[in-house]
Amino acid sequence: MEVHFILNGKKRSVDVGADTVLMNVLRDLGCKSVKCGCETTNCGLCTVWIDGKSRLSCSVLAAGLDGHEITTLEGVEEEAAEFGKFLAAEGAEQCGFCSPGFIMNVLAMMRELEDPSLEEIQEYLSGNLCRCTGYMGQLRAIQKYMAVRKGAQS
Repeated sequence: MEVHFILNGKKRSVDVGADTVLMNVLRDLGCKSVKCGCETTNCGLCTVWIDGKSRLSCSVLAAGLDGHEITTLEGVEEEAAEFGKFLAAEGAEQCGFCSPGFIMNVLAMMRELEDPSLEEIQEYLSGNLCRCTGYMGQLRAIQKYMAVRKGAQS
């Protein structure tokens, strides 16, 4: 079946099977930031935005995406790079395998929540697993990034 959607601002048309998951379609289209880490919807590595909301692309059937807008890390590179500097400064950027999904969720959280508390941040990001770092460096990076962004908006 042919599915039409917008991927990172560009119209795309792909032929998919009824059981094809979005993660595989995106990787076939060159979006290598979308990773497969668990195949059980537990790690967050495959996080993308569908119509601006974070979704796990390993759990979304591509056949249902006709007319929707999909954003991967490749579609928000500048903003992602800005936040990535904060991760690196806190020593929270190790192998980088989990970073794309994590960054997509952080950027989505910043769009959805106004001035989230530490507890709200932890809850929002609870589905993102990282095996290299601890989560404290990531939380420090998020808080510093949010403070800088808040200051820039004032």
